Amino acid sequence: MGDVAGERGDRAVYAAFNRRDWDAAFRDQHPDGELTTPPGPDAGTYRGREEIQGYLEELFAPFEAVTVEPEKFFESGDQVAASVKGRARPKGASAEIENRNGHLWTFRDGKVVSMQMLPEPEKALEAAGLRE
Repeated sequence: MGDVAGERGDRAVYAAFNRRDWDAAFRDQHPDGELTTPPGPDAGTYRGREEIQGYLEELFAPFEAVTVEPEKFFESGDQVAASVKGRARPKGASAEIENRNGHLWTFRDGKVVSMQMLPEPEKALEAAGLRE
């Protein structure tokens, strides 16, 4: 276990997302890749680029700006757990909302086959069988 500093290009995916460069963000995703969201509005599993991108665009539509910054990566076999900090500024507001959560990426043959959004960074580590 250790901070792998995005060896698989994980940091590049977050940077592409923050630019809304969807082609770059989905470049290493398996065509049938999945995104699983935590409990809440529109919770569920989204499959393939079209569904995932649509979910993300709708999720962030009320915001003027949204960034997701990875803080640490931990690798365990074909999985990477990430601790991330999200910042969002609602449209027409000057204040930002900030939260931390976890992402669990699963890879197969160098492609992302799934990403789970978890409510806390520790949950991503636990899901990967790791402890910080």
